[in-house]
Amino acid sequence: MRLALSLAGLALLAGCASAPKPGAPAKPGYYLDDGPPPSPPPDVSAIPDAVPRDEPFHRGANRPYTVFGRTYAPVVSSDPFSEQGIATWYGRRFHGKPTAIGETYDMFAMTAAHRTMPLPSYAKVTNLKNGRSVVVRVNDRGPFVDGRVIDLSWAAAMKIGMPGSGPVRVERVFARDAPALLAAAPPQPKAATVVTPVLTGEAATLYLQLGAFSSLDNARQFRDRVAHELPWLAEPPAIALQAGLHRVRVGPYATREAAQAAAERIQAALSIAPLITNPKP
Repeated sequence: MRLALSLAGLALLAGCASAPKPGAPAKPGYYLDDGPPPSPPPDVSAIPDAVPRDEPFHRGANRPYTVFGRTYAPVVSSDPFSEQGIATWYGRRFHGKPTAIGETYDMFAMTAAHRTMPLPSYAKVTNLKNGRSVVVRVNDRGPFVDGRVIDLSWAAAMKIGMPGSGPVRVERVFARDAPALLAAAPPQPKAATVVTPVLTGEAATLYLQLGAFSSLDNARQFRDRVAHELPWLAEPPAIALQAGLHRVRVGPYATREAAQAAAERIQAALSIAPLITNPKP
């Protein structure tokens, strides 16, 4: 979706689902003809949170802009930030379209839109109804409705148990917070159910999943980054299509001990918590 914004030097800037057409009634849980994916992945909780890292701010997307006659001034700083309010989410209507910083919106990624946080930046969003939290990368602008403070991707909203809208606390987090956030994160459900196979002379079946993407292009970019930053891997990272998601994984490993050792080394290098999987052929 494109929003006509009064932005210095720019005529158009990508916006998120929370900018409804004037006068259009909002549907419960989402706007206009938006909605969840037609074939949701079976386990959204297995999609890793975003991991905060230091990134340069986008020059154009952090200038003052105007939407529906109201001007917003992004706060471009490294200061802490916290607020409470109503969160919503956006999904299939905007899936594959550009965000405010020109990236492709992926409703299966852990991302969000905010009116004034610097782009890109990171936030921990907590559902105040159940206490569940998710860390998202803020890469879009919105929501442009009074009383609403953040728009989550569909996957991020589902991960904290928010099928419609709901009260949340938004806290900005930084690269320095990554180790504590990873340590505090609950174990991934799939990793907890993995049973180390009894291996004979057959091929090993344990892998480390580093990310899951609906977009093959995004998966390829992530795979190439991993290959570049981890030249010591015995096998290059590969992409496997499973349950509608392109999963970037490394392996195989003959034992759970070997997989765990590699996972710890990867986490130290990339601040990513790999998921140990035993995918079926």
